[in-house]
Amino acid sequence: MDDHVAQLLANTQLNEEGPRKQAEIELDNLRTNPEYPLALLRIGSHTAVGVNIRQSALTTLRKVIEENWSPEGGDGPHIPITDVSKEALRQGILELVLGPEPERKLKVAASYVVSKIAMVDFPSQWPALLPSVLSVMPQGTDAQLHGALRILQDLVEESLSDEQFFSVARDIISACHDVATNPNRKETHRALAVLVFRSCFDLMDIVKEDHKKEVRQFADEVLKVWLPFLELVISTPLPPQTENDKADGWYGPIALKVQSVKTLIKVKNVFKTLLLPKSFDLFSATWQELARVQPSYQGLFIDSDAQGRLEDIDGLPFTLDFLVLEELDFLNQCVRASPVQKQLESQVLAHGNITQTPWALDLMKLLVAYSQITQEEEGLWDIDVSLYLAEETSVSSSYTARTACGDVIIKIGEWLKADALEALWAYTSTLFAPGNDDWRKQEAALYLFTGILRDFLDVQRPVPEHISHGYLGLVQYAIDKHDSPILKARGFIAAGTLSITYPPASTLFERTILAITSDESELVQVSCVKAVEGFIEAGAPIQHQASIISAIKQFLDHRDMDEIEEADDLLVTLLETLRTTICMDLRIAITPNVPAIDLLFLIAKHGAANFQVNMIVTETFEEIVRAMGDPHSYTLLCERVVPSIIGAFDVANITQDDPLVTLSAEILVYLVEYGTEPLPAGFVSALLPKLNKLLMTSIEGEVLRPGAEALKYMLRHDHQQVFAWHDEQNHSGLECTLRIIDRLLSSSIEDNAASEVGGLAAELVEKAGPERLGPFLAQLLQAVAARLDTAQTPTLIQSLIIVFARLSLETAQDVVNFLADIQINGQSGLQVVLAKWLENSINFAGYDEIRQNVIALSKLYALNDPRIAQTNVKGDLIVPESNTIMTRSRARANPDQYTIVPATLKILKVLITELLGASGAAAAPAMAAAAATQLAEDAEDDDGDDDGWEDEPDTLDLSLGSTRADLNLWLDDSATARRRDDETQRYLSDFFLNAAKENVFQEVWYPMLTDDEKAKLQELATQ
Repeated sequence: MDDHVAQLLANTQLNEEGPRKQAEIELDNLRTNPEYPLALLRIGSHTAVGVNIRQSALTTLRKVIEENWSPEGGDGPHIPITDVSKEALRQGILELVLGPEPERKLKVAASYVVSKIAMVDFPSQWPALLPSVLSVMPQGTDAQLHGALRILQDLVEESLSDEQFFSVARDIISACHDVATNPNRKETHRALAVLVFRSCFDLMDIVKEDHKKEVRQFADEVLKVWLPFLELVISTPLPPQTENDKADGWYGPIALKVQSVKTLIKVKNVFKTLLLPKSFDLFSATWQELARVQPSYQGLFIDSDAQGRLEDIDGLPFTLDFLVLEELDFLNQCVRASPVQKQLESQVLAHGNITQTPWALDLMKLLVAYSQITQEEEGLWDIDVSLYLAEETSVSSSYTARTACGDVIIKIGEWLKADALEALWAYTSTLFAPGNDDWRKQEAALYLFTGILRDFLDVQRPVPEHISHGYLGLVQYAIDKHDSPILKARGFIAAGTLSITYPPASTLFERTILAITSDESELVQVSCVKAVEGFIEAGAPIQHQASIISAIKQFLDHRDMDEIEEADDLLVTLLETLRTTICMDLRIAITPNVPAIDLLFLIAKHGAANFQVNMIVTETFEEIVRAMGDPHSYTLLCERVVPSIIGAFDVANITQDDPLVTLSAEILVYLVEYGTEPLPAGFVSALLPKLNKLLMTSIEGEVLRPGAEALKYMLRHDHQQVFAWHDEQNHSGLECTLRIIDRLLSSSIEDNAASEVGGLAAELVEKAGPERLGPFLAQLLQAVAARLDTAQTPTLIQSLIIVFARLSLETAQDVVNFLADIQINGQSGLQVVLAKWLENSINFAGYDEIRQNVIALSKLYALNDPRIAQTNVKGDLIVPESNTIMTRSRARANPDQYTIVPATLKILKVLITELLGASGAAAAPAMAAAAATQLAEDAEDDDGDDDGWEDEPDTLDLSLGSTRADLNLWLDDSATARRRDDETQRYLSDFFLNAAKENVFQEVWYPMLTDDEKAKLQELATQ
């Protein structure tokens, strides 16, 4: 069997599709053979078989184990593995990982298999696993040690629960320390040991939530041993490089250093106070290390184009750029520590001035050196200016030494304020001295200045005038450097930002607009487009509005729009500048011979698939439409916009999810929502044919939702024009709208796609009335009730309920009569609608919708209709009396149970809940609980209010349990909190005060309320 399986595995790697697929089918058929997993293990362990086949066998074995080791393993059919086979597999795979196998990729693949088994069997079914791993680490060969470390890594990261970890943590951490500190071991293995140690802190972070004191004591104990070693690793210089070992000489040392720095950052994030006493020593060691390796970094990445960002098979980064990035990140962390700040501040006081303090100028020199553009970046920017803009907008996924330095300078600015600018200026001025023409360092210095200046502007911190004046001279020098386009581009961007805080810089505005179309460098042109935003924010004269739009048009006229379509950041930059320009005076949108709207649609057409483009276009368009409140302006706007929307619908295939159709439909929503009453003549006849086709053919929710919403607003603003329109088959607008609603209510349309149908139906019923609708009204309402019966999503449920709620505002008795007379799936329509209505009311969203719902329910209650009282619905949740943790499987087996109450009583319960929501009181308990929890946690913190660090990290470490918990808490609070609504609160207060005067309320319904609900009403009565 082994030879057959090995051949099939080899065939799965063939280029020919036929033999490859046939081999995959045969391997899939072998899954039912009890011998199959053992055959895969034997192939993976056989040294005579090719490495690729062995790796494939181990990968396949891992998948088999994932699916079949336990009954809950995979999604497919479960094929049990016998206990005898499991024991053989456990023993065989462990021998492979801990054996003399030299091929690292096989060790990695086999360790994954061990991890998958351990997730189920360790420790109960595999108690020997960890002792076996730890026993080979002291004296094992390099191959054995590598396997043991891989198992430990997978165990800590994937398999161990928090309880299991704490019972074995000391043994694991001790074994890793012995390896990490052993100079006779390979540095890559020492680095892997440090990685395992760092992974332990993720589990400690989880465990400390319930055992803060014990875990902190344990962490303090182990860090006393580890911190001196980690500091030593950072302090130890990299070995000298020779021509013969340039490729591999720093591989191991850098890998070890990177893991050591990463571990320090992790420790700081999980146990901030434990790292505080060593913070200045670690800061100094890291700074010295960065200064030592800067010449090498300059030679490798600034002066030449060495390959960086490399990791080995174990995921260990081993190139110098990775080390520099991690150390800059840690330097940024250390700057926040109070011992570091106090020590550095004392030196400033001793020298009397920040510009005379050596460390300040040395730090600026270091940051400028690492902020220089690398050869790789320069080459990429020359090919794609979008990458340059991505860095400017801080949306790049590539975090480089340059961006890390930008973060450090911002943090120093937050700490030292104006002194940070003084120090940066003192060093920067030396770079621009006569005879100094190092454009890379000059550009880097201006890059750092731009970053810290933006931060000053964000927090409205003043910039000393002499600093601004000095930098204006440097900016003018930069934009005159025609032989250095990157420096020139930086000069324009700095000019735009500087103009916000220093008006004399605005003298460069006209030159910036001119450069958008006249400069030879595309990089300079796009930087000027970006810079324009700053000049406008600074208060650029309105007479430049048309010239900016003209410059953007000329820029696009000379570009291949199909190429720009792929340049997301360029599209976003163009749009943001265009939006800022339009907002100088929104009436530019209807000014003759100014193509503002045309440019908006042109960019939208080529960037509709980009979410950010979509958002900017729709937001800009909303602002434009809202500013055209008078009929004349709105008509002029429609004359410009409607042809573009029609064209978008014509060009795109409206039966598919075309982003341009979606964007055009969303624009149409804003155009109609804020339209005049009545709409301009011919508006409906121009757009409704396309909209009708859209809603009758598309199945995409992204198209149907805005399409139905646009039609709703057409009815709201000018139903006469809608009803007067006829399609090609002479169907009236009323009939076409009914057909659209009927389609959206059908089961073929998903809930999310149909979520706007209720609002459309309610608008049609209100505008057409029983006279126009005739027998179609009853059919429509019955269809709405039937769809409500099957609806599952909250948005669709609310949408459909609103139909009956709006009708109940004026004709509540007619609504009850109608629902009582119809049958839906064998049930009374009143039962179906009231049950769904009252179960979902408290989840309604939107002020208007909540208010309409509240009033409608109060109208139903006021009817005192016995049919409502006789309709039973879900009441209060029955909380089980059990301490058992509710897992998902238990929740499915034991769904929530509710009391059954009359619908009239449920209406009162809902309205009491809404009374609290309208007053804002519903959010108070949650806020109070959160505050109490925070106070309790602060009280438990060993260092009280001041933990010695300036603030939390700028970036979220999603691997930390505390971070995930905080995010979940924020999501829960933001999703459930209701804000104050005075109008609804007054209505409900009056309702309950009047209801309390009625005998039926006092004698029948009030006694059936819960004690909490009675207390809420009594509190209202005393106000």
